[in-house]
Amino acid sequence: MSNRRGIIAISGKSGCGNTTVTHLVAEKLGFRVVNYTFRTMAREMDISFDELCALAEKDDAYDLRLDHRQVELAREGNCVLGSRLAIWLLKEEADLTVFLDASLEIRAERIASREGGTHIEVMEKTVARDQRDHERYKRIYGYNNDDYRFADLIIDTSVSDQYEVAGQIVQQYRNLGRD
Repeated sequence: MSNRRGIIAISGKSGCGNTTVTHLVAEKLGFRVVNYTFRTMAREMDISFDELCALAEKDDAYDLRLDHRQVELAREGNCVLGSRLAIWLLKEEADLTVFLDASLEIRAERIASREGGTHIEVMEKTVARDQRDHERYKRIYGYNNDDYRFADLIIDTSVSDQYEVAGQIVQQYRNLGRD
C-alpha cells in the first residue's frame, strides 16, 4: 500500500499559469484545490485586499499566517496546492512538486491580457513584484525562489498550453503509482 497522501504542490511566478493549471490538475484527479490566498484572508478579516497587502509589507505575520493555513489545508490530502511557495512549504510532504516557468516577456504578456496595461508597464511591475517577493521569501523563510531545481518536475509553460501542462503533471503523478 502506498504511503502517499495525494498532495501535489505547484509553484511558479506570476503569469506562469499556476492558478489555471492547479485547477485543471485537481479536476482531472478529482482532488480539492487549496486556494487560500491573501484575498481569502482579507475577506475573513473584513478588510480590503489592498489594505491587507499594505499590512503584509510591514509585518511578516500575515505571510506566516497565510502559509501556515495553506500547509494545514494541504495536509488533509487529496489536493493540489498552487502558490508561489507551495513547493518549498510542502517540500517534504508533497507526493509531487512542480515548478512552472516562463520567460518574463511571456509572463508579462499573459498578465497584460488578463489584467490590462501596456506590455512595458506590466513588465516593469512584474520585475518589481518578482524582486519584492524574492526579498520577502528570503527574509521570512530563507527561501531562494529562483532556485527550484529540487522540484520533481519543472515545466516551461511558454512552449505548452495549460491543458498540455496539466496533462504532464497528471501523468507524472500517475507514474508514482497512485490514482
